Amino acid sequence: MRLKDGARVEESFDTLQHLCAADGVSLAYRRRLPFRPAASTALVLLHGAASNGTRWWHFVDHTQLTNHLLLAPDLRGHADSVWRGPARMDQWCDDLVALLDHEQVARAVVAGHCLGANLAVHFAARYPARCAGVVLIEPMLSEALTGRMAWLRRLAPLLRLGAWVIGRVNRLGVFRRRLRRVHLRELDAPVQVADTHDLLEVHGSLRHDAGVLPLAQLLGNFVELLRPLPLAELKAPALVIQASGRRMTDAALTRRRLEPALASARFVELPSEHWLPTTHPDRLRVLIDEWVASLEGRQD
Repeated sequence: MRLKDGARVEESFDTLQHLCAADGVSLAYRRRLPFRPAASTALVLLHGAASNGTRWWHFVDHTQLTNHLLLAPDLRGHADSVWRGPARMDQWCDDLVALLDHEQVARAVVAGHCLGANLAVHFAARYPARCAGVVLIEPMLSEALTGRMAWLRRLAPLLRLGAWVIGRVNRLGVFRRRLRRVHLRELDAPVQVADTHDLLEVHGSLRHDAGVLPLAQLLGNFVELLRPLPLAELKAPALVIQASGRRMTDAALTRRRLEPALASARFVELPSEHWLPTTHPDRLRVLIDEWVASLEGRQD
């Protein structure tokens, strides 16, 4: 909801917006406009691997940041930002700049989950003048991966080769014409209503991920997760929120790697194996709300 010429105008967060990237690719995103015109910093919300902008449905529904512009893109290659072939961090960073330019936003706080957290680091390092701060939710450092995810390091050459080969085949016009569109509310709600993590198996399931992503992009997601983070170049204020479990990453090792580069960062750990937006949506929302508000207070 927003004000226009003194009248309230409704706009659903789930209404897709589009912009054209410099290379002609149509990029989709969702937005929630401020309730009232304000000079508040915009907040960009980045989803994780094999996900989309609806990942942030609960946050948008309940956030107290009502005078902030919220932008939640479908990253290139995901959902309605159709792209055949593996996208890379540099492309996603450039797409985010295009989104900010399209919405006439000079600087934004960038929050990301999983792959999106890694992208937030790359964006802040690549475009420091456009980034007012970063919220890193379950960042995925290659050296801190555990369990099945740890095997990615050993499979990295095969993943790169597979993504390249499949991308070439796609360019010949051979690819699936229909991919499932999933609203993350459908996956999150059963877990939140039952208040049990036993229903989390769909989250992170390769079978599910292969049904919503082009195969080249699925392999490309894994490749990009292994890309080293440019921590030495990250100068923006940071909030780091981690899951305590070891199913995906080692939280303690992640913190030890991040702390030297993020001297003023706030670290928070919540009890979960992964997927904090699903398992702790309210706590996550409060943490982000309070940190973004405090960040603006320090800048005043």
